[in-house]
Amino acid sequence: MIKHATLTAIALATGVSAAQAETLNVGMSGGYFPFTFVKLDELQGFEVDFINAVAKETGDEVNFVTMSFSGLIGALESGRIDTIANQITITPEREAKFAFSQPYVFDGAQVVVKEGNEDTIGSVEDLSGKTVAVNLGSNFEELLNELPNASEIDIRTYESNIAQDTALGRVDAFVMDRVSSAQLIAESPLPLALAGKPFSEIRNALPFRNDDEGQALRDRFDTAITKLKEDGTLTEISEKWFGSDITTAE
Repeated sequence: MIKHATLTAIALATGVSAAQAETLNVGMSGGYFPFTFVKLDELQGFEVDFINAVAKETGDEVNFVTMSFSGLIGALESGRIDTIANQITITPEREAKFAFSQPYVFDGAQVVVKEGNEDTIGSVEDLSGKTVAVNLGSNFEELLNELPNASEIDIRTYESNIAQDTALGRVDAFVMDRVSSAQLIAESPLPLALAGKPFSEIRNALPFRNDDEGQALRDRFDTAITKLKEDGTLTEISEKWFGSDITTAE
């Protein structure tokens, strides 16, 4: 069941009239702190602020549509949503299907373990013989399968609760992006720790359907994203949520 978030607003950019504005359906999970999450019945996070800033530039109305992460790609393909703001990583397979905006977050894949186990699991090489959780539909399963020791790793896909099961010892580790992992550890009471350094660079962007309409919408968003980068707005949003700028490559 798709839930339509009420956190929407019409924001008119200079030179764009209300008659020209569109209502854009933007999909997100609402369960990926601090990028998209619900607190006190309010949908918020980095992605929400980012999309609202883009809409202010393009002059469009935004309707946030929340659903399970694993359903977002299908919703985009079927036309139920116009794009996904949920840290979608650019991969060759996805590039073959979708028209991507420029990257707006640069990150890395991170192994996370139960606190105290970082001495035994300090790198992806140490995952051999271990059970490792990833979110269903994420690209982290693919990244693990590309490792030289992939055949020795028991990869398990989850709809949710990968952090809890790692803390409880039901799996040995989980893999997520480093930014979210660090924020989760800082905000959560769960006994978790980062295990080593990120093992793969990640470039996250907005996917659109690869047709004339989707490409035109992508181009409008790209123009807005460039403006937000140049005037410092994107950095400000990043600083608000992370205390650092994750919107530029190191």
